Amino acid sequence: MILRKMMLAAGIAASMATATVVFANESKITKGFKTYDSMGCMLLGECTDGVDEVFSTLDISSEYDNPERYTSVSAEFNNMLMALNQVGSKVFLADAKYFPHGHRGVYHTVSNNMFLNRAYMGRPSTLMSVVRHEGWHAAQDCMAGTINNSMIAIIMDEDKVPQIWQDIATDTYKNMPHAIPWEKEAYWAGKTSHMTMKALQSCARGKMWTEYQPTPMTREWLEKNGYIK
Repeated sequence: MILRKMMLAAGIAASMATATVVFANESKITKGFKTYDSMGCMLLGECTDGVDEVFSTLDISSEYDNPERYTSVSAEFNNMLMALNQVGSKVFLADAKYFPHGHRGVYHTVSNNMFLNRAYMGRPSTLMSVVRHEGWHAAQDCMAGTINNSMIAIIMDEDKVPQIWQDIATDTYKNMPHAIPWEKEAYWAGKTSHMTMKALQSCARGKMWTEYQPTPMTREWLEKNGYIK
């Protein structure tokens, strides 16, 4: 199944804190902080105050108490980050002021960058859940031909997704039913060690369609557009 990226460009993220000082380009935020307006400013790279690129687990762990807590997740996190960087995607740790309430992170399918809400990354388990989930959307991006196109595709046959994640996605996205096929496998990946890491590494190797069998609709799309001969 294929979907245009713009239809899914509203990801997952949350918040705390407002700023009293207006920084460069924040004047473009007309509906206040902690709104989709402020998140859009961040996603487009126009609002950059408190938005810092992540180069390793240390860039995150050093911001919180007891940074050694992140040691157990550093290998998987750094491997995902490396694969994302290899395909042209960056990860940023951003201030909560840019995220609508309830949003912990977002993968922007247009810029291909991921943004993590600083207010929630103080727990290694939350960090990994969010990065795996949003990283899976990057892998879906890759499955649709290339991370730099305007489409996004599911990776798994829908009936292979465990029922618990189908139910959670269906309930969470009941007002956005078109997003459910993509979100239910992302929820699965978000709670499964190394699942996203392996998919991103496959993308970086250029082996996405040989290591992951495209669904019939995705294969048809890939053949029609010259990605698969």
